[in-house]
Order: sequence, then C-alpha cells, then structure tokens
Amino acid sequence: MLEIYKIAFGYIMYLALSFAYIVFSLKRLMTYMHVLQQEDYESSRLLKWMLKNNVFDKRLSSTLFILGVFWFFLPVLFINFLIIFCFAIVIYKEKDPRKHSKKKLVITSRTKRIFLSSYLILIIIGIPLLYNSMPWLWILSVQIIPFVLIVTNILLEPLEKIIQKSYWNKAHNKIQELQPKIIAITGSYGKTSVKHILGHILKTHASTLITPGSVNTPMGITRIIREELDETHKYFIVEMGAYGSGSIKRLCELTPPHMGIITSIGHAHFERFKSLDTVSETKFELAEAVINKENGGKVIIHERTLRFDYPHKMKAENKNKFIVCGESSLIDAQKQKEISYIEPDDLHIKEIKQMPDGLHIDIYWKNNSYLIEVPLYGIHHGHNTVLAFATAMELGLSAEDIQTALRSLPQITHRLDVKKQPDGTTLIDDAFNSNPIGFRAALDLLCVLSNSGRAILITPGMVELGITHDQTHHELGIRAGEVCDIVIVVNPKRIKSFIYGFKSSGENKTLIEVNSFTEASQWLGKNKKDGDVILIENDLPDMYESIPKL
Repeated sequence: MLEIYKIAFGYIMYLALSFAYIVFSLKRLMTYMHVLQQEDYESSRLLKWMLKNNVFDKRLSSTLFILGVFWFFLPVLFINFLIIFCFAIVIYKEKDPRKHSKKKLVITSRTKRIFLSSYLILIIIGIPLLYNSMPWLWILSVQIIPFVLIVTNILLEPLEKIIQKSYWNKAHNKIQELQPKIIAITGSYGKTSVKHILGHILKTHASTLITPGSVNTPMGITRIIREELDETHKYFIVEMGAYGSGSIKRLCELTPPHMGIITSIGHAHFERFKSLDTVSETKFELAEAVINKENGGKVIIHERTLRFDYPHKMKAENKNKFIVCGESSLIDAQKQKEISYIEPDDLHIKEIKQMPDGLHIDIYWKNNSYLIEVPLYGIHHGHNTVLAFATAMELGLSAEDIQTALRSLPQITHRLDVKKQPDGTTLIDDAFNSNPIGFRAALDLLCVLSNSGRAILITPGMVELGITHDQTHHELGIRAGEVCDIVIVVNPKRIKSFIYGFKSSGENKTLIEVNSFTEASQWLGKNKKDGDVILIENDLPDMYESIPKL
C-alpha cells in the first residue's frame, strides 16, 4: 500500500511540475512577445536586442544547474519539489506586459497566431525535457523560449503576408471607391505634430479623418481605413513612417497622395538606414508619388530637406510641384558659411517668437505677410505650423480661416505640452519626443519658462541615433548644463556622453542618476518646490528603460 502511495504521489509531483512549467513558459513567452511586438515583429531585431542587453535567463537556469548536481544525491521527489518552488517564485515575480508596462502588449490577431503557435511548441518540447534523466537538459527547456518564438515568427511570415495582402487589398479598394483627398506626411521627425496641426485646421472646414497617434505603418493605416473611413470624409491625413528603402513607396501605393508634406531629414531610426542620404531618398519617395500622380497636387517641404543631393535634384527638376518653407538662410556646419535654400517664390519664415501664450510666427508668401498666432510651445513647432499653413492654403482655405483655426489649436499631447500644476509647479510634457532638434527646443523652452524657479530635466535620452548617439547626447548634455539646475538621468549607462557634457558646462549643478521613471517621480514627489519648471524629455519604451532581469 505504501508503494502505491509513493507512485501516486510521484505522479502528482510530475503533474505539478508540468503545470508549473506551463504557467512559467506562458509568462516568459509574453515577456519576449512584448519586445517582438515593439520591434514590429522583426525577429532579427528581437535577437539583436537580446544579445545587446544579454536578456537570457540566468537566475532560474543557475538554480536548475545546482539542483542538477544534487539530483545524484537527493531523492527525485524532493528535487522536483524544489524545482516547482523555483518556478513558482519566477512566476510570481515576472510582470505581465499586458498590464504592467508603459506600452502594453496588445493582443492582436497576429500576436495570437505567433504566441499560441510558439506556446504549443514549447509545451511539446519543454515538458519532456523536465523528465529527462539528464538533469541539465532542464535548463534547455527554459533557454529555448525566445528562440522558439523567433523561429515560429519566421515560419509564419508567409501566412502573415497572405493575411496582410488581403487586408491591404480591402483597404485599397475602399480608398478607390470613396476617393477622399489624401494628404500624406512623412519626415524623420515632426510628422505627428504637423498631422495634429493640419488636422485641426481641416476639421474646421470639412469632415476629416486622421490616422491616430503615431499610427504610420501599412497594417496600422489599413486598419484605420477599413474601420473608420467612410463616404463623409473629404480629407484623409495619413502619417507615413519609414523603416527602410521602399517603405514610403509601399504606403503611397495603398493611399495615393494628392498632396505630400516632408518635414525633415534626420537621424531618427538612423541605425536602420545607415546614412542620411538613404533617409532622404526614402522620404522623397512621397514626393515622387505626388509628382507622378495625374493632376497631382504639390509637395510641401522644409528647406532643411534640400541639404541632400537627391531632394535638391528632384526639386530643381520639378520646381512647379514644390513649395519650400523655411528661414531665408541657414548655417552649413561643415562649410562654415550661410547657405540659402529659399527662393523668392517660396514661403519665408521671417521670425518665430516664443511668447507666454504660445508662438507668434511672422511669414511672407506670395507677396503677402501673415502673422500666425498658435498656442504651442517650442520654436520647432513654429516650423511645423508653417508647413500645415501652406498645405491648407494650397487646399483652398483662406488665410483668415486658417489663422482663426490655429488660435484654438489644442496643445499636442506629450509634445511640449505645457501644464500648470495645482502644487505651483509647471510641467513641460515632451515624453513623445525622440529627436535632437525637439530636445534642444525643449531645453530652450525650459530656459524661457523657468525665470522664477528651478529648471528640472528628467530624461533617458534618445534611441536609434546610430553612430551619432554619443556626439548628439554630448552636445545636448552641454546645453542642459547651461539651462538646468537639476538633471535626473534615467538609466544613465545608456547616455554617458550626455552626463559628461552636462558636467562640463554645469559644474555646480545637481545630477541625479536613477534606474527608472518611477524613481525619478519619487524624487520629485519629495523635493519639488513651488515655481519649479519640470521638463520630461522622452519616455522610452520598456525594452530600452526596463530591461528584464531574468
């Protein structure tokens, strides 16, 4: 009878061990799935992130290795109990990215297909390994989790392309049927802000659909078309993101633009493009689509985009298709002299003033002067506003109607969004900014608004700057040292050059290093004072700020 109880208890332990692994692998797979989703389902980028940040299981694997040694000296049932206990601890501590992340794991149809397929494979492979007579193979059941996800994602790509093509065709057919006037916006930065500004203007004139937030990928735009576009929409404003050559061309095939806006050429996503010339060629795929369209409209560009050979040549060959906006001259840092990209018929920005109530923008275009008043903060938003102003004028709206609409423009959420707080502080929310020009503009604004209080900066720096990462952060660190009284750096290991720059120009200033925004918030809660002006500059996704410690 005792022997029967031992056998029964052994089966129960094995079932418990299996259940523990099933739950553990579920939570661990979600951790990696969260990163894969943020990396646009690119397996190579997930693997690169894992290698760069050394995100492999260490704690549980080390414990299993030690228990494997004791396997030869202690009862098997006791070892199994310890393994179950270890799994339980990890399950308890591992966070659920659907609930406890800044950018939460979204359970889309694609996510379900990849996740469930990977999970099934893990159960088939992982559980038998736990019962193998070679104890150290248990470690393999833990370490294979991300690699099963990567391989499954690669194997499902042909199916995903078929599904995406079906959705793409439905959206494209709907565009052809409803024929809204499409205004496409791209650029290394500024495109979401221009979209917000132009959308507000056009909505005062006619029914307008705008791709929400930072939705700018083929599947994101496809979903908006299928679910929201209808026959009442006269205008459809589409933000177009680029993650490699051909990206914009592909989006233009989905939503053929009547007009295009190109805001900038810069180092955003630089590590994907490798050179600014490649960035410029990709962004100007939008200009090519507008130019080649029958009865096409105009391409509105900022003068800074003409620093590159490809855009400059295209504009020179199609002068009547382009409207260039910008200041009359700018300094070429390499040639150390003034280079003008503005011609007499272009839109001249005479002056942008940052006032307490917003921006006052003085422009000259088509033999007329205009004063634009807009309740936004940050000189760079003056340039964004002018691009939207020129586009609206080309669409037939009167200058007076545009100026009236701009006076009631809401601030752009998380993009230099200035908010007076009940405790007497002022918050400058620039959490969604991720480019050097915006960062510098935010520091300039902090300098303007902090006359009577301390200037406090909280930042984790920027990402995807490629080889310019250290130089750009060093320059911004120097400017922060000139402007700020207190700088709180989140995850300081990422931006050592920023810290060096800050220390070089702000010798007597306060530098605080923390591991997360939560710690920064806790410090603020205890130390902020009436009159402080607090700038939150960029808020990185979890995959950059909170690297899982496995």
